[in-house]
Amino acid sequence: MLFKAKTLKAYKLHGHDGEIGRVNQFYFDDQHWAIRYLVANTGGWLTGRQVLISPYALLAVDKAAEHIDIDLTKKQIEDSPALESDKPVSRQFEESYNGYFGWPAYWV
Repeated sequence: MLFKAKTLKAYKLHGHDGEIGRVNQFYFDDQHWAIRYLVANTGGWLTGRQVLISPYALLAVDKAAEHIDIDLTKKQIEDSPALESDKPVSRQFEESYNGYFGWPAYWV
């Protein structure tokens, strides 16, 4: 099913062990016209840290409840490499981040 990105903004993200946060923005690949990551604001449980969620981690979108189920736990996110929100996402960071979660490298 297709969704407009603006529709998903502010949707809650639910992991295996509860709410992870909310969709804050997107990393869009303008060369291939694809969303590479959802940027999630984790709110208070992880001191306002923002994390990247790959489309590979998405399980289901519940439009009525305005939430997205993801295939991650809070512990996985807490232990993941930290995103520096004031800098662009580098390929080196993506390699480390995708490697941590076991997500395929979309750029190869």
